[in-house]
Amino acid sequence: MSKITSAYPSHTGVDPQAQASRPVPVIALGMSLGVFLSVTFVLCVLFDLWFPAYAMNPSWAPLLPGFVWISWSSFILGMVETFGYGWYVALIFAPLYNFFATRSKAA
Repeated sequence: MSKITSAYPSHTGVDPQAQASRPVPVIALGMSLGVFLSVTFVLCVLFDLWFPAYAMNPSWAPLLPGFVWISWSSFILGMVETFGYGWYVALIFAPLYNFFATRSKAA
């Protein structure tokens, strides 16, 4: 009798069980989320400039301390803050995920 490890075949040659138990790398997650949120911020600013009737900038004031519509220094501040929010999520999420993934694997 053969042991079935997964309903889906592994096309990478890596056991799906072993692949699922790898820890989430904090630095890669932080950089990914930081850049993603900064790019999203830039796209939102461009959207607000192109479509001022649908501007979302009043929603940003409580989320981005010091951000005012719009100057170069405020724009850079918004990019830095959104990048920081990405790192905040990574620094909290990745260790928690890694802890619970390791704990559930041991159980």
